[in-house]
Amino acid sequence: MRLVLTLVLGLGLFASPVVADTVAPTAVPLSRPDMLLSFAPLVKRTAPAVVNVYAKTIVRQQQQASPFDDPIFKHFFPQLQLGQPRERVANSLGSGVIVDKGGIIVTNNHVISGATDIRVALADKREFEAKVVLADEKTDLAILRISVTDENLPTLPLGDSDQMEVGDLVLAIGNPFGVGQTVTSGIVSALSRNDVGASDYQSFIQTDAAINPGNSGGALVNMKGQLVGINSMIYTRTGGSVGLGFAIPTNLVATVLQSAVSGQKLVRPWFGGTFQNVTPDIAEALGMSRPEGVLVNKLNELSPLAKAGIQAGDVILAMDGKSLENAQEFHYLLGLSHVGEQKLLEVQRNGAPHNYSVALIAAPETVARDEQILAAPAAMAGVTVDNLSPAVTSELDMDDNATGVVVSAVANGPAQQFFAKGDIIRGLNGVTIDNVQTLLKTLQQAGRGLTIAIERGAQKLFIRLG
Repeated sequence: MRLVLTLVLGLGLFASPVVADTVAPTAVPLSRPDMLLSFAPLVKRTAPAVVNVYAKTIVRQQQQASPFDDPIFKHFFPQLQLGQPRERVANSLGSGVIVDKGGIIVTNNHVISGATDIRVALADKREFEAKVVLADEKTDLAILRISVTDENLPTLPLGDSDQMEVGDLVLAIGNPFGVGQTVTSGIVSALSRNDVGASDYQSFIQTDAAINPGNSGGALVNMKGQLVGINSMIYTRTGGSVGLGFAIPTNLVATVLQSAVSGQKLVRPWFGGTFQNVTPDIAEALGMSRPEGVLVNKLNELSPLAKAGIQAGDVILAMDGKSLENAQEFHYLLGLSHVGEQKLLEVQRNGAPHNYSVALIAAPETVARDEQILAAPAAMAGVTVDNLSPAVTSELDMDDNATGVVVSAVANGPAQQFFAKGDIIRGLNGVTIDNVQTLLKTLQQAGRGLTIAIERGAQKLFIRLG
């Protein structure tokens, strides 16, 4: 039998080898240099590129109801505004990452959403006003720009997030709870996490490196000093880290960043259909050996999949040779793609394999959107309406076949009490609303009382105003 005996005295290490049968393949620290291994050099190189993002937002707050809110009282005393909404300033704090010496910063969209004033504080204490170059709700990413007179800003290079593996060491850098820049370490505990919210293109990197409120928009860094993810959210029951943090992969960040830097509108490929995961029951019904792939539920007649020959009921098993486990992974790969590319889809139909080459296109605007921001009546002021087409339904994550007039945005104000993004206005005072111009004309002719028919998802609602 052979044995390696290590005697530790103070800080010195003395090894006295004796005969040993086996030696552990993964060594423990056996020397002073081994004991002094540290992330410090990596942190010094990467942390300066991580910034604090401060955002101010105007929030309308409804005052507590009072007897003076009675409509009859308001009619006789209109000069009294008791119980009316009031505005306050809400401050939020997040993190960001400088990815270009020209002052380009990546953060989360939810950090700056609705902000009227955004400031960025660098590690060297300098502060800058930041402008939003691109805000993308679908990926929960935002690109900011600060104006700098020098070109010596610290930056983090983007790594290939597809090369990350479970067990890889990572650092999370950000400003949790506003206490100041903090670095935590951990491993990649899972990949391709979906169904955890925050993004329509879900394929999150999961890490046990401690991430807390304020870390949003911060950096997930690999051991090469590359940015591999933008820390986005945590799973928690207490508000603090429990070892389940999620980061947006940099390969998805790169597609958003490319559009922002080029100045082009972010246009994603459109497949024009609805898709779902293949459950065990569906797999059994289709004669599949296991649940995998994406079931095609319905296709728009203009869908590039339909034009290529794919049909409802088909199961898409792979895209460009990459196997698909679920619909979320399918949408993620679509989010990495660009209009004009060709994609090879491997499909199963009635138990037989088929291959289809699909040309990626942008969602078509079959009807001019004729976007309008309503100014009157007061209860509808700030409501943005559009004619529905695949281009609009794609932006709003609605059924591609939906038609009519949709509420695409609602500004802060009284209208928020009645309308929500995605509402379809079906009727006004008994008049069928099928386009924006009909809505405008009917509003002009209407008296003080309005009855509006709304379709909100599967619900049909009636709103009475004035």
